[in-house]
Amino acid sequence: MIDQGTIDRILDAAQIVDVVSEFVTLRKRGVNFTGLCPFHNEKTPSFSVSPAKGLCKCFSCGKGGNAVHFIMEHEQLSYYEALKYLAKKYHIEIKERELSTEEKQAQSARESMFIVNNFARDYFQNILRNHVDGRAVGLAYFRQRGFRDDIIDKFQLGFSTESRDALAQEALLKGFKREFLVGTGLCYETDDHQLRDRFWGRVMFPVHTLSGKVVAFGGRILSTENKRLAKYVNSPESDIYHKSSELYGIYFAKQAIVKQDRCFLVEGYTDVISMHQSGVENVVSSSGTALTAAQIRLIHRFTNNITVLYDGDVAGIKASIRGIDMLLEEGMNIKVCLLPDGDDPDSFARKHNATEFQQFIQENETDFIRFKTNLLMDEAGKDPIKRAELINDIVRSISVIPEAIIRSVYIKECSQTLHVEERLLVAEVAKLKEMQIEKERRPVLANAPVATPTAVQGEIPSPFPPDEVYESFIPQEGKEGQEFYKFERLIIQAVIRYGEKVLFNAHNEEGEEIPVTVIEYIINDLKEDDLAFHNPQHRFILTEAGIHIHDAGFVAERYFLAHPDPAISKLTSDLANDRYQLSKYHSKTQKVVTDDERLLELIPMLTINFKNAIVAEELKHIMYALQDPETAKHNVKCDALMKRYQSLKQIQSLMAKRLGDRVVLR
Repeated sequence: MIDQGTIDRILDAAQIVDVVSEFVTLRKRGVNFTGLCPFHNEKTPSFSVSPAKGLCKCFSCGKGGNAVHFIMEHEQLSYYEALKYLAKKYHIEIKERELSTEEKQAQSARESMFIVNNFARDYFQNILRNHVDGRAVGLAYFRQRGFRDDIIDKFQLGFSTESRDALAQEALLKGFKREFLVGTGLCYETDDHQLRDRFWGRVMFPVHTLSGKVVAFGGRILSTENKRLAKYVNSPESDIYHKSSELYGIYFAKQAIVKQDRCFLVEGYTDVISMHQSGVENVVSSSGTALTAAQIRLIHRFTNNITVLYDGDVAGIKASIRGIDMLLEEGMNIKVCLLPDGDDPDSFARKHNATEFQQFIQENETDFIRFKTNLLMDEAGKDPIKRAELINDIVRSISVIPEAIIRSVYIKECSQTLHVEERLLVAEVAKLKEMQIEKERRPVLANAPVATPTAVQGEIPSPFPPDEVYESFIPQEGKEGQEFYKFERLIIQAVIRYGEKVLFNAHNEEGEEIPVTVIEYIINDLKEDDLAFHNPQHRFILTEAGIHIHDAGFVAERYFLAHPDPAISKLTSDLANDRYQLSKYHSKTQKVVTDDERLLELIPMLTINFKNAIVAEELKHIMYALQDPETAKHNVKCDALMKRYQSLKQIQSLMAKRLGDRVVLR
């Protein structure tokens, strides 16, 4: 891990204009700079760079941050990789903290496996170019597929000879350890402890991680003599390779996916390579397996839009569409494009350039639900049983879509296509959603704590039900859609922007004036009612701010922008960069009063609105619980909830008086 002092030096040296201008043409506009956003296609500049704040932001797509966040997003690097990138640029020596013995051993083993994979990649590439069999068999195969030499080099393709232990012997000769050759799956041990190559007699496709490390290999056999051998062999699971978490081609596609805001999903290695050669680079492959949740999340990091490319194999299509419901569940926009008969993405890409390829997809892609409906309708024909199964299948797919409006649009369209009354589809979707809610709610209700009646003294009763009770009743809303979350975010934004500023002066027991900062006021005000923020990052920021508020020279925004946790640093950047202000026009002075000029009014208003929203939220959830048939069966629990409800209503009334003439934000 990089020590904090080094991180600070990197952030001090990394001038935001200098960093961004390497990738974006910037023009000065007032005190800031503007340019075309590098993260999405646009014709009017909306990407702003502030040298004073050291921040950048696109006010169209929302991406930005400090210099580290910009490099992370643009180069698709991790937080520490981006820090190292900037350290190298500004000639700063990286100092990392001392690792424990266990950490050193684990890190050493992982690094050794990556080193062994790099050796194997270079070995296979060398055999392809310089060995007689490599040129005659491997290189001939790739050129027969139409791959140019630059594409072969780009994807680091290689060849393994027919010798059963050539790689093993070369690796041992070079000093690589047997345990890592076996651990990576490059070799395996026979019953008599002989070391054998896994990929002999195959052309080789290295699999890269998001950051470009070789994590595994795929090998395709070329000989047709032995029918028992599998056409493709892939590296087994290892400490560094988990097939369900990797996508072939993601390293080469990530920037194009962000730029195009779309990802093409294909089946095989050669599909990806041929599409790159034709000029279409925003493409990845699931390597012939069904998509996993981890792979979907990997794609979702870069885009919300995915187009699945199919050849004309109906059986294969039916098998693969079963896994696409997972994409719908993630809220992704999915389209399907069926290629002409006899073509797969590999062969079609070899016949067309990028413009022709993109035009064909644009003209022929269709929405997934529509595609699935039409496909299954053709199979069902007029058979009423099959049609009923089809309707159930489509309804299941629609029900997993998180957005209610999108579900409604699909229901309406499918009603017309399937000639089924819309209300019936609505009822079926609602039933499935209720079953899902019930499934999530049951274990929570069974263990939910029963609150005892609280004497009303104008304070919010504590503790509130745990987070999972909130989550159980309305899972489709999401925490960030809840009212109190809005005020929570505004409060933590105030901590970032103004946390170290003095809000007012208080007096201690000796009558001495003590300055109370924004951070101290918020911490104490929440502590009075035993409240905490819902978001763990918000809780962390407030706690750490309280610890460091009296440090010499502490400035909340600066401290958290340089925080070693990239999630905290990025959140701080977003909050600091947000142009939203609660400023108001002062009629007497005829000027706009900004937030920092009215903190004494703003901060208490935010905290009391936060508390008021929490009470309203719990009242709503108690009503949901009381309406649940399971709750009605338990008189004790039902009575306790009713008393809790009445107690909170009284508190809500008292809080309304405390609010007085303050405006309750909505």
